[in-house]
Amino acid sequence: MFRPEIKVIDCSVRDGGLMNKWQFDDNFVRKTYTALTEAGVDYMEIGYLSSESAFSRDEVGPWKFCAEADIRRIIGNSEKKIKLSAMADIGRIDYDDIPLKSESSLDMIRVACYAHQVDAAIELAHHCMDKGYETTINLMAVSTVVQRELDEALDDLSKSRVPIVYVVDSFGAFYSEDIDLLAKKYMDRLPGKTIGIHCHNNQQLAFANTITAIIDGINYLDASLYGIGRGAGNCPLELLISFLKNPKFRVRPLIEAIETVILPWQEKIDWGYYIPYMVAGALNQHPRAAMAHMESGRKNFITEFFDQATSAAELD
Repeated sequence: MFRPEIKVIDCSVRDGGLMNKWQFDDNFVRKTYTALTEAGVDYMEIGYLSSESAFSRDEVGPWKFCAEADIRRIIGNSEKKIKLSAMADIGRIDYDDIPLKSESSLDMIRVACYAHQVDAAIELAHHCMDKGYETTINLMAVSTVVQRELDEALDDLSKSRVPIVYVVDSFGAFYSEDIDLLAKKYMDRLPGKTIGIHCHNNQQLAFANTITAIIDGINYLDASLYGIGRGAGNCPLELLISFLKNPKFRVRPLIEAIETVILPWQEKIDWGYYIPYMVAGALNQHPRAAMAHMESGRKNFITEFFDQATSAAELD
């Protein structure tokens, strides 16, 4: 599967932070940064780019904001050998709070949006491009979008200057045949653009669906260390790197980082394959209810959650 066009983006801090309000300490972020650099990963998504008027630092950690001073504290003054990205949500970042690329350690800003927000996402992405950044648009929760609305969104994106558009399986609901269909649709409707994939692991299919995406010609691949991420988590980075036949990649630094900083977090937060997340994925539902159940004192009462989420006949 060696293909030089493939780029791997690690989302450990950004997506994993959805489980602990980005309360990772500097050692966690620095060890992740060092390991990804040594492993030859192309991008590290170090967090979100948000305005402090939208969130309080008393409630969320620094990686909800990715301020330059915080990034510099992690990476030091030596030359970066990995690109850094941050994600921006529509309505949660003021244009004036986005620095010029020449004043930032970030290389790429990924704009996350739903189908009905595409026009606003294009405007924000163009603003970031004009400030010197690489950009993507990550079209979230595609599994819930009707075909007409998706076609209209892709047609709008095709007319934009944004070079990279992501298929995002936000709810972990897709199977390989869904990835096949969407990859073809995105490529047909977005000529000249690069397609990316971001999979969640509700049904234990994030890695398999990422492989399907690679076979289909998708070249930007999201993953995270040990799959850390919201709810069921993401495609495990160490699996993906082991699968890709690019000699620049090294797996051992990733394994060491998992041992050193990821496994201790597994004792504090529950991501990965759990029945409530499976149920949410099978039902094509947002994982918020499953996450709330997992955070309650009744997380092992999985039949209770199942009965609340659906009648037994729907999944029997």
